[in-house]
Amino acid sequence: MKSMKRINRTGMILAMVVGMIIAACMGPSAGPEVVESDEPAAAPMQEVQSTLSIVQERGKLVCIGNSQLPGFGFLDSEGNFSGFDVDYCRAIAAAIFGDANALEVRPATARERFTILSSGEGDVIIRNTTWTMSRDTDLGMNFGPTTFYDGQGLMVRKESGVVTLPDLEGASVCVVTGTTTELNLADQFAAAGVNYEAVVFEDFDQSFTAYEEGRCDAVTTDKSSLVSRQTTLSAPADHVILNVTLSKEPLGPAVRHGDDQWFDIVNWVVYATMIAEEAGIDSGNIDSFMGSEDPNIRRLLGLEGDFCAKVGIENSGCFVDVIKQVGNYAEIYNRNLGPDTVFDLPRGLNSLYTDGGILYAPPIR
Repeated sequence: MKSMKRINRTGMILAMVVGMIIAACMGPSAGPEVVESDEPAAAPMQEVQSTLSIVQERGKLVCIGNSQLPGFGFLDSEGNFSGFDVDYCRAIAAAIFGDANALEVRPATARERFTILSSGEGDVIIRNTTWTMSRDTDLGMNFGPTTFYDGQGLMVRKESGVVTLPDLEGASVCVVTGTTTELNLADQFAAAGVNYEAVVFEDFDQSFTAYEEGRCDAVTTDKSSLVSRQTTLSAPADHVILNVTLSKEPLGPAVRHGDDQWFDIVNWVVYATMIAEEAGIDSGNIDSFMGSEDPNIRRLLGLEGDFCAKVGIENSGCFVDVIKQVGNYAEIYNRNLGPDTVFDLPRGLNSLYTDGGILYAPPIR
């Protein structure tokens, strides 16, 4: 044991001596070598400008929309846009500027809409766009609340006698390319063992024109869109939408990844229209609620809590402007798709959860 202790002490002494020698060689100011260079120092990283500040500086919202789908997004002969989706563009403009008309609708095909958003040429997509996982991840999109729950359908001529999917064996089907519609068509026909020929087009106008001209036996898109476009055919009663649903199609706004503030603004503008309907507040009676003692209503109307400021909007009555100028969810729906329109689309799943639907907004608190 004594010899072992002696060896340990000797080792410790040698280690200390070696350490002192190395320290002496390095000198008192040893550290990373400083290399002089004539290259300029790298510029500090620039802070990315927020979408809200870009929109405010521009003085208007650029909303990527549709111009070919009556009831949702349509450009009339006088150059005016209207529709369910367009009204949600107007709602965001109203919240930010206090003016629902501080808006430019940028028409886009299904294929180009995501490129326009990613490039910064538009601020938000509100264009009958389906929320899917690949769009949420691969394309770098964030999807806001679903504004319209839909499903893909098929339209055929009544005289064809087609009633079920197997009846379309060997049929040609018109479809817009670059859409979930095209993918769902392939999936569902394959699953049913039905052979078909896809006739693809760039936009709705081309697809429905080809169908009406007889270049395909059926046409497919979201059922709401089929109802919309059926009204534009020369003889609407000669066509029928099959009682077949090929997919789930949750439609709503989409924004770019990376700007949580802008994502919050879009989300809460949509939710405000749903909350207003639930509370019985609409564009015609909103002033009568300004004296309400209900804390939920007071927060919605900006009477307490400063919730618009929490998403970066200085106007404390931002949701009031939305409801006064555009309306609650029911007003937006009925104005564009409801019983007083040629579409007369039942709300179904798009009813409030309190009325048997699945529209449900988180609370403002």
